[in-house]
Amino acid sequence: MNGGNNVWEGDDAMSEFSATRLGPAERRLLLELARQSIITASENKPLPSVDIDEMPPCLKEYRACFVTLHKDGMLRGCTGVLVARSPLVFEVIQTAAQTALQDPRFLPVMPGEADSLDIEISVLTPTQPLILPDPEELPHLIRPGIDGVTLSKNARRATFLPQVWERVPDPVIFLNMLCRKMGFPPNEWRFPGMSAEVYQVEQFSDQGPGQK
Repeated sequence: MNGGNNVWEGDDAMSEFSATRLGPAERRLLLELARQSIITASENKPLPSVDIDEMPPCLKEYRACFVTLHKDGMLRGCTGVLVARSPLVFEVIQTAAQTALQDPRFLPVMPGEADSLDIEISVLTPTQPLILPDPEELPHLIRPGIDGVTLSKNARRATFLPQVWERVPDPVIFLNMLCRKMGFPPNEWRFPGMSAEVYQVEQFSDQGPGQK
């Protein structure tokens, strides 16, 4: 475990990423705050507090994010928001605690477990709706390895981060799995009534190169 001192910066596939990029110091600070948040949340203590006036400008921006946890190479939790509710620094603190305690797929992180977790943060661009005159065109409108995808229908909503493309590179299979995540049949995206949005992420973790 690296303790958060070395920040891994993944390959950047988003040439049109227009939002403010985070420098190494800002990434490192967010990872440190995320780990502190996980530790205090698991111990039922108050989350870290920061003085927003002392934060770098890019951490004051309203940006949505996801926090993903891994343990021994296995997923340990992943939650986030698609629409920012507060400045990025606060979103990361809250989302890290939420991931540690409230991902329904996993037991809450236990006190003392945080030091064994690898933390990954994904900072999102604003979502962009896709125009779908023919639902069958959807696989051709999303970009493998680049776009996160959100599908919505009948009050159900689910998203896959761009990282999912690493294990599901086929757009049709990707969409089928996302429909199942929503609780629909795999091919539900082929029928009218489904809306789709895309976004990109700035992804970084406290793992070294080659360990992700």
